[in-house]
Amino acid sequence: MVDKKEFLEKLSAVVQSGDEEEAKKVANQAFEAGVDPVEAIDKGLAVGMKKVGDRFACQEAFLPEVMLAADAMKAAISVLRPHIKGELSTKGKVVIGTMLGDIHDIGKNLVATMLEVAGFEVFDLGNDVSVGRFIDEAEKNKVDIIALSSLITASMFYMEDVVKNLEGLGTRRKFRVLIGGGPTTPGYAEEIGVDGWGRHAEEGVQLATKLMATKKGEKLTKPLIMGEVK
Repeated sequence: MVDKKEFLEKLSAVVQSGDEEEAKKVANQAFEAGVDPVEAIDKGLAVGMKKVGDRFACQEAFLPEVMLAADAMKAAISVLRPHIKGELSTKGKVVIGTMLGDIHDIGKNLVATMLEVAGFEVFDLGNDVSVGRFIDEAEKNKVDIIALSSLITASMFYMEDVVKNLEGLGTRRKFRVLIGGGPTTPGYAEEIGVDGWGRHAEEGVQLATKLMATKKGEKLTKPLIMGEVK
């Protein structure tokens, strides 16, 4: 008889360890033992990733640990995915990038990775992304959320241009827009009329999840705010 609980705990642990090869090995063992691949992901791998994310949010884990855990989870999923009947359901689609004039992308990369392992389909545009490209890619990929990142003040002001251009095109309500990054604040988020603001990567995932639960097309009275300004 398969000890499913034991395999789920092993999958959680191997993600937390950040060992890609071991993650593949345990994922394969779990499948061969009869553990449902979707359950292995949702109740094993995802649990481990959440624990790492929680430690990161509490400053008990550091960026390299989070990235290693995410890579381990992706490696395990690559083993399990071919055995899933149909496609894995997604929480929603997100286009993400760093604003024009800003080449910083470590924080953005972390948010993109954590969104992906949390079950979102992510279109990462990289850094130094123009306002027009954000909008074009959002339309082309029929995304739910546009996530804008900025680490320098000069690029931050392009975030407002994204909102204004969407309004000018009459497509603002098609998308939830969230922002984050060093110079951004809850006050700025409210000023430019976006739907959400988060300071850290884990908060970005929580924010995206909360935004997906809001009624699409309905204007929020004020942005959803995750985290505190210190």
